[in-house]
Amino acid sequence: MFDDIALFIHIAQNRGLAGTAARLGLSAATVTRRLRKLEEEVGVQLVHRSARKFALTSEGVAYYEAFADLMGQAEATLHGLSADLNQLPGRLKAAAPTNISIGILQPMWSKFLHAHPEILLTLTLSNENKDLLDHRIDLAMRIGPQTDLRLYQKRLGTIATILVASPGYLETAGKLEAPSDLRSHRLIWISALPHWELENLDTGARETLHLNAQIAVDDISLARQLAADGHGIALLPVSEFPDDLRAGRLRPVLPRWQGQKRDIYAVWPTGRLLSARAKCLRDFMEGYLAERSVFNGELPG
Repeated sequence: MFDDIALFIHIAQNRGLAGTAARLGLSAATVTRRLRKLEEEVGVQLVHRSARKFALTSEGVAYYEAFADLMGQAEATLHGLSADLNQLPGRLKAAAPTNISIGILQPMWSKFLHAHPEILLTLTLSNENKDLLDHRIDLAMRIGPQTDLRLYQKRLGTIATILVASPGYLETAGKLEAPSDLRSHRLIWISALPHWELENLDTGARETLHLNAQIAVDDISLARQLAADGHGIALLPVSEFPDDLRAGRLRPVLPRWQGQKRDIYAVWPTGRLLSARAKCLRDFMEGYLAERSVFNGELPG
């Protein structure tokens, strides 16, 4: 009925059915049928039928005065929403993990801003998953399994994990030939990887370790630094320590074994249309990650 009332407002403003049909790209028969349907629903005649001139009935005048401003405001609002959804210029609020954003992905954000200066990006960095609805976030990058049913998700890439330790620790460490040997070593636990799922690259054999670690932290960067400082063995995403490997501050441990992979996702609220700006960022992130082997699950060196 809302659409038919809007059509009636257009009929009144265009002073006729034929002019309204032409302006809205409808057939004259469709306009006539929908007007008749509206009149049947409200129980009164709204338009005098005459080939010589157009006129509203008194009831039609009352309906027009009651709904014209409301329909105008509604159509203006819908037009604005449509423009916001389909045009790139404007504000975009995004969220992403802190460590990876100020680390290996920092160039990605810079390249996006250079490529799309018309998009006014507000980027919130946090290693905690903020509620997108509460914080009015349009799009977020997240790492690891996504279980929130209120969010749509699209997988963008995946990151391998490996065991690492400092050369100093390994020089004084005991036997390290199999995952079972790890139980006699100092281990660094991080909340993002609460247990270690190890797979042998040669045989496909798998082992899961539920850790009784000597050190527990909730930040990957801190775990990396503690490992580099010789405090023990950590399972870390390979995206977190390329410079440490090149400089020799960290070395792979049990190099024929790798840990579980961590998927990267773009997520956004269900029930909300993704704007052109958010789609642009999502597609840019996907393309950027696809071009780099570290985000395709490959191991270093």
